[in-house]
Amino acid sequence: MAAYFLQVNSLCRVVIALLAFSMLGCISSQPYPSAELIAPPNPVPQIRPPKIGQEWVYIIRNVFNQAIVDTITERVVSVDKEVRIERSSAKLGPLPDEIQTPWGYVLQDPHWNPPQKFITPLPLWPEQLSKGWNGYYKTRYSVVGYPDSDFYWGLNIEALGWEKIKVPAGEFITFKYRNDMPYFESNDVFRVANIREEDVWFSPEIGRWVIRRGYGRYLLGGMFWRNALWEDYLEWELISWK
Repeated sequence: MAAYFLQVNSLCRVVIALLAFSMLGCISSQPYPSAELIAPPNPVPQIRPPKIGQEWVYIIRNVFNQAIVDTITERVVSVDKEVRIERSSAKLGPLPDEIQTPWGYVLQDPHWNPPQKFITPLPLWPEQLSKGWNGYYKTRYSVVGYPDSDFYWGLNIEALGWEKIKVPAGEFITFKYRNDMPYFESNDVFRVANIREEDVWFSPEIGRWVIRRGYGRYLLGGMFWRNALWEDYLEWELISWK
């Protein structure tokens, strides 16, 4: 079974790589976060545990044109049986909560659209902060507010290594990793294939990411990947935290 998932993951990477190559002309001029590769810290930093009142504020940009899309504030409001993170948008007001149970494993994930509630919680960052670590997870999700239907979700996490990066909130030692979500099942019945990918710079010091940059693409019936439709291509950048 492990060999099967390895083969599937390898095939998906080839497809996504070809897709990325085909898009190069469109996005090559867009700036990619500049970071300094560093040696692994010794000892590995402990991840800050959750506490009521912790807060992270992000500015959201459209990667294609760098336009500011929104500013989102995330705040820990509960740490009892589950960690609940209340979220609000400068443009839209209150947003769906993020729920972790336990800390570091997401049960309700509002990052992608539509917000998802997983049957089995998934890790939000690599289970080992060590370059080369890799984890594959599969579960099902329902759309928040619509519990009667569920859909396949697969997640591959690839640990890429330690980097120092500077953002408006300051300079941070981060662990960079990549999330691949190849060929998940959409709640939109007209979609016949879906992929998502993101790069994340996670800071143990703050217990959250400093930058999160990702996109999604999908096919409708009769389409090929060269004509795939875009979901949002966004970059989250930390501007303050406490």
